[in-house]
Amino acid sequence: MSDGHEHNGHENVPSRQRRRFPEISSRAYEHPADRSALVALRKLSGFDTVFKALSGLLPERSLRLLFLSDSVRVSEQQFADLNDMLRDACYILDLEKVPPMYVNQDPVPNAMCIGLDEPIIVVTTGLVELLDEEEMRAVIGHEVGHALSGHSVYRTILLFLTSLAVRVAWIPLGNLAIMAIVTALREWFRKSELSADRAGLLVGQDLQASMRGLMKLAGGHHLHQMNVDAFLKQAEEYEAGGDLRDSVLKILNVLPRSHPFTTVRAAELKKWSESRDYQRIMDGHYPRRSEDKDTSVSGSFRESASHYATHVKSSKDPLMKLVTDIAGGAGDLGGRVRRGFGGFTSAPPKDGPRRDDRDDSGTGD
Repeated sequence: MSDGHEHNGHENVPSRQRRRFPEISSRAYEHPADRSALVALRKLSGFDTVFKALSGLLPERSLRLLFLSDSVRVSEQQFADLNDMLRDACYILDLEKVPPMYVNQDPVPNAMCIGLDEPIIVVTTGLVELLDEEEMRAVIGHEVGHALSGHSVYRTILLFLTSLAVRVAWIPLGNLAIMAIVTALREWFRKSELSADRAGLLVGQDLQASMRGLMKLAGGHHLHQMNVDAFLKQAEEYEAGGDLRDSVLKILNVLPRSHPFTTVRAAELKKWSESRDYQRIMDGHYPRRSEDKDTSVSGSFRESASHYATHVKSSKDPLMKLVTDIAGGAGDLGGRVRRGFGGFTSAPPKDGPRRDDRDDSGTGD
């Protein structure tokens, strides 16, 4: 537990009745798809050096100076409560160097961890004003999780390329090439957000606070008019509802986003909080950073593939059910195709005569 003692340069860390995770590896909480991508990148000899060389045009120094000159840097003198939460989060996840954090004037609730050489955390005033202390603690833990996982480098690249794509939109081939990279980075980053949500839970160790924070991001500060169980039911309805057309629309809706939808994040986090993996971490059984060098790339990819196979099989989404049916050679697949998009609803066909076989004179449905 955090005990307020000096450790790794963290003096006067606020005392919290929360479990601490010395030497925890980011692999402990990373989403399988996120983890396999990061392990593969880390195994590539000289990847970071080449990546930074290719990213030489990135205005990182300008970015740091911008926040230094036009935002408020969190410290013991400014936003002291946020400073305590930041130091506590770094202490719990055993992140030796506390990243600088800034509060930026922006009514839109948001937070990010960016930077190539060293991560910096930025939170907006809209977020500070929206969340209570425990909800904010989970968010700061979320951003510290990004820092521990090394996500800030790729997040910075994503922000730069998104901006560049707008500037070269008039060049058809150039814009297509950049957007292909941006789309791939967004897909990875959405998975990294699920990882960081888990880190936020490890720091806050309060599932209800994490749920409340996600609900507020979706529906504003009217918490007294919202309900966690009802919010999670929305995620179930989103996954299972509609037909194949809705599945396609879901994909199109999420493509331009850097974050998963909030109901999906809430459902994913709750599921993980009830898993054996989470309990093992809380019991002190988790991978250490000293073991990262021995991580198997192929093993990580196998774990990721297994995760997705299980996800597809258990998913209620019409498109995922179609994939499962095709893989299993479902006998009714031809009939569903003949009936059009409406045949690919999430509800399985009931036993008994099909609509095509019924007497049209009956009342039907």
